[in-house]
Amino acid sequence: MRTPRTNVRAAALATAATAALIAGVVPAATATTATATTAAAPQLPAWTVLTDASGAGHGDIFVAPSSSDAKYANGVEILSPDGKKTVWSHRVPAGLSAADFRAQTYHGKPVLTWWQGTGLGGLASGTDVIYDADYHQIAEVHAGNGYTADGHEFVITPRNTALILAYTQKTADLTSIGGSAHQKVIDGVVQEIDIATGKVLFQWNSADHVPYSQSEQPLPTSPDTPWDWFHINAVKVDGDNLLVDARNTWTAYEISHSTGKVLWQLGGKASSFKLRTASGQELNTAGAFFAWQHDPEPLGGGRYSFFDNESAGIANTGSGAVADYPYSRVVTVRLDPGKHVATLTGSEAQPAGLTASSQGNAQPERGGRVFVGWGALPYVSEFDRTGAVVFSAEFPAGVNTYRAYRFDWK
Repeated sequence: MRTPRTNVRAAALATAATAALIAGVVPAATATTATATTAAAPQLPAWTVLTDASGAGHGDIFVAPSSSDAKYANGVEILSPDGKKTVWSHRVPAGLSAADFRAQTYHGKPVLTWWQGTGLGGLASGTDVIYDADYHQIAEVHAGNGYTADGHEFVITPRNTALILAYTQKTADLTSIGGSAHQKVIDGVVQEIDIATGKVLFQWNSADHVPYSQSEQPLPTSPDTPWDWFHINAVKVDGDNLLVDARNTWTAYEISHSTGKVLWQLGGKASSFKLRTASGQELNTAGAFFAWQHDPEPLGGGRYSFFDNESAGIANTGSGAVADYPYSRVVTVRLDPGKHVATLTGSEAQPAGLTASSQGNAQPERGGRVFVGWGALPYVSEFDRTGAVVFSAEFPAGVNTYRAYRFDWK
């Protein structure tokens, strides 16, 4: 386990029409020759590259900077491998934010995808968009059955369908766990959408498969305050199944893609696995691999990685955050389903010893590298297979990217 090079400290940090979407595109060739009118408009924030070592990856960098500061625009951006030049950027309409910007494949061709909307982290409302390699919008994906798309995840599957998430509010009887008989709750929804037709092919709702008692998020004092008990934040293709992550139950759920049944769960109050640690690794203070986590990544061979936030705060606001480990980290876990044992085999710490109270991802790369967006923190890091930091960059104060990626692009 590689620990931070600085003193460890816990920290808590706190659709529009097609024409509007196209507005704000900034090709790299014209980014430095903007007109006076364009220059007066808020621009995407520039970051500072802190580390660019020889072992860093060679793909372009994908970020979706977001800030509440009016002097910055929100949007998506592709940066050169060294992080110092803009390949392409796009500002989303004022009042919206963007998330989960990445390169994917649709009908065998490279595309760009992201979510844009409002309310990320709560009852979000937005649209998933697809652009071709010439930076033209070719499709939109909307949630079906009366839901609106949430920005935590947008995956194009090998079947050319989309896996997306949604949040929905209802009233539930929580007297069995000491709550109100009329408590407002927020459930998490997974949908698989036929991109071409918009038809919902598969739907899964957390409340149909997971007890409310598994939540680690305290009940609110008022039944009229929606309780975000599950906080779904990821869905991944894992063989023939799907892997769903819930921040507020500290659990990743392997579910049947056909029936929705939970096949196993890792972490939380009802884990299917006994937890063990390899030499040099350690559990958090709650005796868990991770807490308030994001972005489970199937690595193959029974191995999975997680972005381990270790902090959340009251109702996921970041306010009043209490850390269950001194810093956020990326953890790697190996499962033995036959023996029902899970082993923590590796971890990479936030380089400055900081805690991200929300968001974050850890993208596995070729050669054993890992590209990490530190969520609520204004940092991006890349680790080589030995755990050394080979690339890092910092956004201005108050700016962050929900996720960060590196991809070969054009």
